[in-house]
Amino acid sequence: MRRLIALCVLVVLLSGCSQKAAFDELADGACSSEQAQLVDKHISAQIDAMAKDDWKLAYSLASPNFRSNVGIDQFIFVVSTQYGMLIDNQGYRFNSCTIANKKITQDVAVSSNSEVFNLSYSLSVDGEVLGVEASSITASDSKLQT
Repeated sequence: MRRLIALCVLVVLLSGCSQKAAFDELADGACSSEQAQLVDKHISAQIDAMAKDDWKLAYSLASPNFRSNVGIDQFIFVVSTQYGMLIDNQGYRFNSCTIANKKITQDVAVSSNSEVFNLSYSLSVDGEVLGVEASSITASDSKLQT
């Protein structure tokens, strides 16, 4: 029984270390596989929260810097009026993830109302915590790509 407990503790410690190591050094270039997975998970959580009208959760996934400059009501207004495709999405996929000057950029293709919108997300890392700084629409295509 002690060995089983010790093994469980070891697994938890190692998994915590691996996440911490993922963002220890933000070297310019393509995101590592581990970094990209964590970034994708973070953005997915925010998009999924918006689609469920869970604005408190979606807002909490923004960076502390963003939240100190934009209140939740303003956040809801901007997303609702300019980024409706996130709320009404029929799916999304992650494209390139890059790092430059300690900032992470993740390209996301969002399908909504027979259109594909290409968004570029900018994220920061505060300690080991990811936060969405901004997103911008870079292009849209009126034909859904399959």
